[in-house]
Amino acid sequence: MQGIKRKIVYVSAFEIIGMAISTAWLTLLSGESATSTGPLAMMITSIAVVWNLLYNTAFEYWEIRQVSRTRTVKRRILHAIGFQITLVMYLIPLIAWWLHISLWQAFVLDFALMLIIPCYSFIFNYIFDGLFDVPLSAQQPAETGIGQDSSGRASASN
Repeated sequence: MQGIKRKIVYVSAFEIIGMAISTAWLTLLSGESATSTGPLAMMITSIAVVWNLLYNTAFEYWEIRQVSRTRTVKRRILHAIGFQITLVMYLIPLIAWWLHISLWQAFVLDFALMLIIPCYSFIFNYIFDGLFDVPLSAQQPAETGIGQDSSGRASASN
């Protein structure tokens, strides 16, 4: 499965599971009820869905230009951490506003999520790629007589 269909299945599955994890964590850590943290988790999920699509599109744009496209453990870890760090910029103000707490308290709550979500993201991506194969951006180009020059760009060989 490739292209937009892969992205839609990926984001949908990732965020539905992520919303359940976020609701449980926020309920446990904030002391608020699930009726309060559930809608917050839905807001977080909505933001994360949009950001996930944009982030993965940008990541794959970068990835396809690399000499080695193999999704190593290091690349998967950097992908998961990069996603979470960039997402947190949107989430801390939302959490603070929603729960009527300081930005610092929101950071502490989100930090707890930052500890679990990258692990979840790593595991989810590993399983997802195993079930649906890696995207084209992570596949090595086939040998078709077209090589890559020193910049990693395709060049025809004679």
